[in-house]
Amino acid sequence: MPKDYYKILGVEKNANDEEIKKSFRRLAHEHHPDKGGDPQKFKDINEAYQVLGDKQKRATYDQLGSAAFEQASAAGGFNGANGFGGFGFGGQGFDVNMEDLGDLGDMLGGMFGFSSRGGRSRSKQGHDIETEVRLSFLESIFGADKEIRIYKTTACSVCHGSGSDPEGKISSCQTCGGRGRVQQAQRTIFGVMNTVVACPDCQGTGQRIEKPCKHCSGTGMEKLERTLKIKVPAGMSEGEALHLPSEGEFPGRGGRAGDLYIRIRVAAHPVFSRDDHEILSTVLIPYSILALGGTVDVDTVDGKVDLKIPAGTVAGTTFKLKGKGVPYSNGKNRGDHLVKVMPDIPNKLTREQKKLLEDLGKLGL
Repeated sequence: MPKDYYKILGVEKNANDEEIKKSFRRLAHEHHPDKGGDPQKFKDINEAYQVLGDKQKRATYDQLGSAAFEQASAAGGFNGANGFGGFGFGGQGFDVNMEDLGDLGDMLGGMFGFSSRGGRSRSKQGHDIETEVRLSFLESIFGADKEIRIYKTTACSVCHGSGSDPEGKISSCQTCGGRGRVQQAQRTIFGVMNTVVACPDCQGTGQRIEKPCKHCSGTGMEKLERTLKIKVPAGMSEGEALHLPSEGEFPGRGGRAGDLYIRIRVAAHPVFSRDDHEILSTVLIPYSILALGGTVDVDTVDGKVDLKIPAGTVAGTTFKLKGKGVPYSNGKNRGDHLVKVMPDIPNKLTREQKKLLEDLGKLGL
């Protein structure tokens, strides 16, 4: 029966290559048998992608339909000139294009113990680290230089992560020929899978150590407390994070360090608060200035400024101090400072003050 490869992948006939690949990856994750999916549906999805993901085969399919590929399928696999390199669930085994599978390829690699990418086996990736740095409100506005201490696994200070004694020799691994990987056939639930695994002798490094480093016993790593000097840029807010590549955990010989994420924590300020790039504050001023107008001193992150209050200003009015807010990431512009004015009403009034207010009340003020 003819198969509608577009329908199987859930894409339109005019879908571009990226849309087809994206849909394939999503469906492959969803229907993978080891995640509870249907093996036949998983096979159909891969079959459809191997045709639609190839421009020449897609053109043939658009002209002749799936019949052009059914002979190869009946033969027990799709490979070479007879069809397409993919899953052949006919009991004869199959090869997998793991690069097209993306993250799913990584998952399969972990399950079956092989590298999901071409070329030399990928180096081990160390764990990421997250820590915190605390800033005052003003430091978050203008930036600051800080020091943080982290205790982590780092490259050995003697061999610099190689695992070899500085006076020893490092030669190419004879087992894998320096490639760091070897090919082997593995039996799976789908049949025999030809896979590439990390070389068991060199652990995927492609190198052979003749004399291990005494300081780290050949592991290439040690635990140390490090002090890092960091520059927190202006304008960072609570909860944001700085990203320092390769400052995370070092996984040992043949690997590369993970990353460091520094979460920003900002202390509250007694006068100012923040809304994105705007700074907010409230100032209490005499009722007489609200009524008659005048000038008052207002605190900003840049110091005191004069704020002109027009006569007849209503309590709760907000004034904008342009360019007195939080800097933008471009370093050229700043947000605004919004100042709300409220009447300064004393808790206790003198007899004279009470008399004056009573007289104003009689005048309708």
